[in-house]
Amino acid sequence: MRAQPAAITGLGAVSGCGFGVMQLWRGLLSGHTTVREVARFDHQLHRTHNAAEVPLFEWPESNLEQSQNAPAHASLCDRFALLSAREAWQQSGMPVPHHVQPRLGVFFGSSTGGMLEAEEWFAAMLGGSGRSRISSMAAQQTNAPGDLVARVFNAGGPVLTISSACASATLALGSALDALRAGEVDIVLAGGADSLCQLTYGGFNALRSVDPIATRPFRADRVGLSLGEGAAVLVLESLDHARARGATILGVLSGAGASCDAHHMTAPDPSGGGAARAIRAALNDAQLPPAAIDFINAHATGTPHNDAAEWAAFSDVFGDRVASLPITATKATVGHFLGSAGAVEAVATVMCLREGMLHPAPVGGEIDPDAPADLVLGSPREDRTLRHALSTNLAFGGSNGAVVLSHASLVER
Repeated sequence: MRAQPAAITGLGAVSGCGFGVMQLWRGLLSGHTTVREVARFDHQLHRTHNAAEVPLFEWPESNLEQSQNAPAHASLCDRFALLSAREAWQQSGMPVPHHVQPRLGVFFGSSTGGMLEAEEWFAAMLGGSGRSRISSMAAQQTNAPGDLVARVFNAGGPVLTISSACASATLALGSALDALRAGEVDIVLAGGADSLCQLTYGGFNALRSVDPIATRPFRADRVGLSLGEGAAVLVLESLDHARARGATILGVLSGAGASCDAHHMTAPDPSGGGAARAIRAALNDAQLPPAAIDFINAHATGTPHNDAAEWAAFSDVFGDRVASLPITATKATVGHFLGSAGAVEAVATVMCLREGMLHPAPVGGEIDPDAPADLVLGSPREDRTLRHALSTNLAFGGSNGAVVLSHASLVER
């Protein structure tokens, strides 16, 4: 018996492109990166000085401290999560519940949560000012963004935060799909949130894995990733539930897969074997052959080792077809969201399927001849025949996640 896919009925996003999915989509289509000089904290002692920050000067007029139970001490990461969840929920067409909903779950991915506020608290203590509240340190909890979303939306079903580095949100989507199929829930708010902080910025600089300008995935001259921040949330429903309430289905989460390289703490398995297993698991879960995939939204961090390993995995799974399979690279525009990367890339992938348009990566450098990807570059590529897409995320510790996303027409009556 074929496992049912999940209907996607709402999308929300906060990114370096601004607040909202349409801002994200316009930014992705523009062919310009949002990577620029860091303004959030002092970066002068680091090797590099750029990241894709959310433009806080464009913050929406709605005051989160006084709306829908958001606490005054909510971290920036929490607020990114809540804004994304509210946008996705509004698009789903359902009213915000005022009573506990036992059939509503929250599945989130995050890496450092509100670490930025914890850093500010320690800086105040070390500086002797004592002006920061202890609640700022408590905001660091990795589960805080998902828990806040659960409280605001009265989610009485399972609430789960996955923190498996850069694969976190992708794994959260897979867990949400499992819960829907098992009948544990009817509706899920699934996604992830992370904000920039000095811990991750300093850590990746210490690893010498950050590009001093802007990331150039699959280019011969690539040198590293660009950090980003933000959140993205998808409303997922069982097909029966979405159809029964007459929801507009935006896309489909058809399958998910996961694996571990069991190779190294930070470096990927050069053979791409672990990533290939996750991709095959996602395809098997969706009951689709590799030939059904029309494009890939790749992890594509722009680090020499990651891109090479990911290309090896693609070559393993897709064979001779791999060089002609279009690849998009969301991180080239909005940077690497770490724990929430898979969520924003899932949103971008759904938009590509809906609009029949593949978003480009900013132009810069020749494609690596050892990884001759058909990377969409410079300007959007129109294709109204898109039906199935693969999105991959490969993390520290060798954790790999992959999801198959499909066009809404495949489940419409």
